[in-house]
Amino acid sequence: MDRIAVGLAALGRPAYINLGRDLPEVRDVPSMRAATHAVLDAAYAAGVRWVDVARSYGRSEEFLGGWLAERGHQDITVSSKWGYRYVGDWQLDAEVHEVKEHTLPRFREQWAQTRQLLGGHVDLYQVHSLTVDSPLFADPALIDALAALSDDGVEVGFSTSGPAQADVVRRAFELESGGRPVFSSVQSTWNVFEPSVGPALAEARAAGKRVLVKETLANGRLVVEAPEPLRRIAEAHGVGPDAIAVAAVLGQEWAPVAVLGPSSPAQLAANLAAARVRLSGEDRAVLGELAQDAREYWAHRSHLGWS
Repeated sequence: MDRIAVGLAALGRPAYINLGRDLPEVRDVPSMRAATHAVLDAAYAAGVRWVDVARSYGRSEEFLGGWLAERGHQDITVSSKWGYRYVGDWQLDAEVHEVKEHTLPRFREQWAQTRQLLGGHVDLYQVHSLTVDSPLFADPALIDALAALSDDGVEVGFSTSGPAQADVVRRAFELESGGRPVFSSVQSTWNVFEPSVGPALAEARAAGKRVLVKETLANGRLVVEAPEPLRRIAEAHGVGPDAIAVAAVLGQEWAPVAVLGPSSPAQLAANLAAARVRLSGEDRAVLGELAQDAREYWAHRSHLGWS
């Protein structure tokens, strides 16, 4: 399971844009903490040793920090992100759930908060949802501050979103501070609906960068709204459509780490069934035909409701 990570976007806050979440009937803080710990326990038992969180994932860092302290595990890789601030106030119907800001003050503030909650457990710190119009690209002080994290043994990365992901990946890996590359890791959205960033991720991997893939299930759409070809392949392999979608990620030649977002141990088990799937050439061809226009995919995603 060294190429699987569990993400807590769907568990650290009561509302998210993921379809088909399997959450407690009451989504108060104690219930969501217990649900998070149950998923983390199941993931650890299954051999998963990577957990991905973010400042904007509600209390995800707090929940993870508490779990690490209680269980005493020392073999977990932890990645987190800064750049978004959670403002939903634990309300399902909040008008705004998170606010983005890529500035030096926000980085300093959120890095301090992350360290307070996770201590020395952070292995990878990522700019959350870097886009081509981010002010980060024109902020030398921020770029230098990020690069300085590597001097303390923290890997520096970024995540991407939107139809221009490939442009961001290539541009971000060109950034330098003191003659050294700033970033050594990228986390992008790639799934059978939206594979457009694939060539850029292959280039990054070939250059020695770490590659993670998020939204492997297209925010749950590949399960709740699984197209018939995907369902047929899943039935043939004796697994659910989620396992096929994850297997498609793991089958990429650029060897990404697949970040899963289960909200219960049952969903995690269904996702992890991907480990025993071996997609045929015909399977891959059929899945390749499910690709959508990137702009249409992201336009659809932007209209998904928080629930």
